[in-house]
Amino acid sequence: MKTFKFIPLFFFVLLSCSSDNTSIPELPDAKPIVMKAQFENKLKNNNAFAIDLFKATYKNEDKTNLFISPLSVDMALAMTWNGATGDTKTEMQAALRNQGYTAEDINEYAKSLREALISIDPSTQLAIANSIWYRSGFNVEQSFIDVNKANYNAEVKGLDFSSPDAIKEINNWCAKNTNNKIPEIIDVIPSDAVMYLVNAIYFKGIWKYRFDKKNTQDLPFTKENGTTQNAKMMSQIENLAYSADENARYLEMPYGNKAFSMIIALPQPEKDLKNVIQNISSDSWNNATKNMQVRSVNLQLPQFKLKCDYEMEKSILPDMGMKLAFSPSLADFTGINKGGGLSISKVKHKTFVEVNEEGTEAAAVTSVEVVFTSTGKPQSMDFLVNQPFLFAIKENSTGVILFIGKIGEIPQ
Repeated sequence: MKTFKFIPLFFFVLLSCSSDNTSIPELPDAKPIVMKAQFENKLKNNNAFAIDLFKATYKNEDKTNLFISPLSVDMALAMTWNGATGDTKTEMQAALRNQGYTAEDINEYAKSLREALISIDPSTQLAIANSIWYRSGFNVEQSFIDVNKANYNAEVKGLDFSSPDAIKEINNWCAKNTNNKIPEIIDVIPSDAVMYLVNAIYFKGIWKYRFDKKNTQDLPFTKENGTTQNAKMMSQIENLAYSADENARYLEMPYGNKAFSMIIALPQPEKDLKNVIQNISSDSWNNATKNMQVRSVNLQLPQFKLKCDYEMEKSILPDMGMKLAFSPSLADFTGINKGGGLSISKVKHKTFVEVNEEGTEAAAVTSVEVVFTSTGKPQSMDFLVNQPFLFAIKENSTGVILFIGKIGEIPQ
């Protein structure tokens, strides 16, 4: 039997910044995102998925530094989930921590969240785009197209995949929707590929309180293995939100109008980063980020740039409970094509992050390959990030985590 591949490629996220060293013009704080009452637990489930995915990645990847975008993986798999049926759909829904919600709820939530995120901060450029590219002549269920158009605003177009222009058109779309930060995602279209689904997000923002470059200096950073290295350490004294629990100390660094923030988590003196990651949960994370109080902080934070690459189908997603989708004999994606025989063969996740005086630039790409077979008075304190740490970028009113990672040593 001829073998076909259906390859949805998803999700690029970028964060960047401007170039001067002063605080941005004073802006009113962002108004909170208001979601429907039935989505309150869905927001909690989002963070449960984010923390669980990070821990599964940590468990299965023997790397000093890690960086993933849970939001990217969640949205990519949710779009694919729209084409799953039967036990495959049920298992994927559980792996995404979406138990108890109807398909209508899940897709409405994705639409509402996407629309809210892109409008929450007028000082931040945030764009989210989706597209579906299919091989001309391949039959795609109209209901699958309709649900992605309605809830993900997906562009849909048939292409002659045998033509070099097909690669160029998809890559040009990616470049356009990521401000040329990711100009190429496809280098070849296999003869048995039948579809690409692409989701792109572009985010451009700056720290609410930028670091002065004149204060950046080389200082020691203690690596995960106990040795030290020189790092370009940025410094500032600022009023920032802070909290602590038995495992870690948490500091919030806002962007723009405070709609988005980076959270830095430093291990308590008697702990190490391994303890923090092993003990963190969505509940402990939510408690730490919701119970912060403003403190006067002497902050030191290293500059860093990091690229990561993961093949999540091998062990990470199976650890999350997603197994049937990868089985050629058991997977059921007849919501995409009634003929059946589709299964996911690869889930590749690539990320990039750079942190400097002006802000943060980050990118994420998730590709899914499917084959067709058969309050209080502020007190002064130091927050010296000179040892391994956990960090995340989130939207504040919902708590939705866009990125999460750990730095065990400063990449050179």
